[in-house]
Amino acid sequence: MNIWEADKLLLFIAFVIPGFLSIKVYQLIFPGTERPVSSMLVDAISYSCINYSILFVPIYYFFESDIKSLIPTLLFYFCVLFLFPIIWVIVWKYIRTRNFFQKSAPHPTSKPWDWVFEKRESYWVKVVLKDGTIIGGLYSHNSFSSSAPAPEQIYLEEVWILDEEGAFKRKKNQTKGVIILNSEISHIELRELE
Repeated sequence: MNIWEADKLLLFIAFVIPGFLSIKVYQLIFPGTERPVSSMLVDAISYSCINYSILFVPIYYFFESDIKSLIPTLLFYFCVLFLFPIIWVIVWKYIRTRNFFQKSAPHPTSKPWDWVFEKRESYWVKVVLKDGTIIGGLYSHNSFSSSAPAPEQIYLEEVWILDEEGAFKRKKNQTKGVIILNSEISHIELRELE
């Protein structure tokens, strides 16, 4: 039995590629724990079958139609195999993040860290380290925070000096920001940027 025979290769492309594409796009939108590709095979086949069941009517009418020229056929196969698996993930993301769906299912973003920082809003930030040190800074458009499955790390584009009451006094001179590692962070306070 040769796996590279044309019929077996076509079956593999038809029943694994659309589902695998959906899984990878979902992992990009909602980062989480990485799984080995071998453990995703059944899921990929299942998602491919869901793709075909949703598109059953267009697929049926395409095969029953008289359209047999090369360009429309290739375009149709491209949409079924590559475009619609991505569209279903975007639709599913929209549904999963709506309030009506949140009442009966958990939010797809696994960590509050990811949920807060994926919004890309600007904040005044106070990072309290485990030794009690407080680092104040600006988290804005040139800042960055890690996302799952990577450990939490944050880059603040500006470091600020805090006064005795903890208020932001002034920007620290001659600094290009600060990177703070997960192992050092106790908690983070976010303040609205005015």
